[in-house]
Amino acid sequence: MNHSTPSHSTASHSTLLLIRHGETPWNAVRRLQGHTDIPLNEQGERQAAALAAALVQQGVELLVASDLQRAMQTAQALSTLQPALTVQTDARLRERCYGVFEGMLYSEIAERYPQEYARWQARDIDAVMPDGERPAESFRSFYQRCIEGLGDWMARHPGRTIAVVAHGGVLECAYRAARGMSLDSPRDFQVKNASINRFRWDGARLQLEQWGDVAHLASTLDDII
Repeated sequence: MNHSTPSHSTASHSTLLLIRHGETPWNAVRRLQGHTDIPLNEQGERQAAALAAALVQQGVELLVASDLQRAMQTAQALSTLQPALTVQTDARLRERCYGVFEGMLYSEIAERYPQEYARWQARDIDAVMPDGERPAESFRSFYQRCIEGLGDWMARHPGRTIAVVAHGGVLECAYRAARGMSLDSPRDFQVKNASINRFRWDGARLQLEQWGDVAHLASTLDDII
C-alpha cells in the first residue's frame, strides 16, 4: 500500500500509529471474537514482542488500547520496553459486537443463520445480528463509535505521536474514514495482526500515510521468544 517515509508530528498535526492486536487462538481458526475477551496465543505473544521492539524508535508519547485483553496484552509488550508509557484503555476502541455470532466459526454462522449471514456479507451497514450474551451492533453504529473514540484521543493530544492498539474492525473503520470510502463498499484491503498503520490527524480528520507494515514480524517464527 502506501509506504511513505515516517514524518514527525507538528503543533497542529498529530501522528496515529494504529495497531491490530497479535494473533489469538480464535484468529487462527477464523472463529468470530467481537467483544468476547480472548487472550493472545503464543504466536500472538511473539508478534507483540516484535512489534514492541519495532516501536521503540518511533517516538511514541501516548499508548492507548481497547480494554479487551488481546489488545491490552499487545500494548503491554510496548510498555514493558518503554516503562514511561502506561497503557490507557478505552472501551470505544473495542471490536464490533456480533451478538450471537460470537464464538462461532464463519462456516457455522453461514449454516445456522443463512439470512443474517448473507446480509452481513452483503455489507448491509444497518443490519444487526441476533443478540447473544451482549447486544449486537450494526456496522454504522460501530463505525461511529470507534471513529469518535480515535478522533477524541487525537483532538485531546495535538502534536503528539499516539500508538493505539485495537482490532481489525477498528482499523477497517479508520482506513475507510481516511480514504473517504463508503461504508458499504467491499473491503479490498488486508488488516493484519500486529501490523503498524500510520495516520496523520490534521485537526479534523485522519489522513493515511502508511498501511499494513509487518516488516517487524519477519523473525517471529524463529527469533522472538
